[in-house]
Amino acid sequence: MDAMSTPVTLPRLSWGDPHGPQALLAHGLGSDGALMWRYGVALADAGWHAVAVDLRGHGDAPRTLDYRLSSYAADLAGTVPARGGAWDAVVGHSLGGASSTLASAQRPDWTRRLVLIDPAIALSEHDREVVRVSQEQSFADPSIDAVRAAHPDWHPIDVELKARATQRASRWAVEQTSLQNAVWDVRSAAAALTVPTHVVGADPAVHSIFTGALAAEVLRNPVVTMSVVEGAGHSPHRDRPETAVAAVLHALR
Repeated sequence: MDAMSTPVTLPRLSWGDPHGPQALLAHGLGSDGALMWRYGVALADAGWHAVAVDLRGHGDAPRTLDYRLSSYAADLAGTVPARGGAWDAVVGHSLGGASSTLASAQRPDWTRRLVLIDPAIALSEHDREVVRVSQEQSFADPSIDAVRAAHPDWHPIDVELKARATQRASRWAVEQTSLQNAVWDVRSAAAALTVPTHVVGADPAVHSIFTGALAAEVLRNPVVTMSVVEGAGHSPHRDRPETAVAAVLHALR
């Protein structure tokens, strides 16, 4: 994996008591921090202080020319709790999961535990094509009506925020994230993790990018455990929010 680039400072949203245990939430490609609201609300209700960031090129975050996974990871590794020290937990979805895995492997004192939501640990050519088509469709019509039509079962807040996230993301940055990571593979970082890590997987019968031989390989690291949210696709917190949230809270007990 290439050397980390100069990090940018990521904008933050937060939920809950600033004096509670501190959790960082990292979103997926083409999304933003606000779309991690289900986890933010649930963690706050459980006594945590949850902080979601916009990743580089997304939401209100700085734009750069560099969208390597190592650079996303550098930004996260440089994102520290307001009260200093280590995060009590980091929850990362998809791209945020891959970046959090890299950050934790390179800086074991960054967080005390990891929860990875259908993480993009290694993408096959098929996975990459599915992502490319999905992003093209999102950018072709980033309206609330289009998101609602594509995801009629989502909560109205998720529909609104997904439309807004697409409108606020840099299409160029999203495209470059695929192009600049010609080999998308952080399995070596996953193998090097030393903090307790739980993967909340999507249902392979719907759509998952962390399943089969890849999941089996990552689970060889004894610090890694896994559960699956049945009936949920790649974004369990939008497809099956109650079950996804319960899985995260259980992992953090």
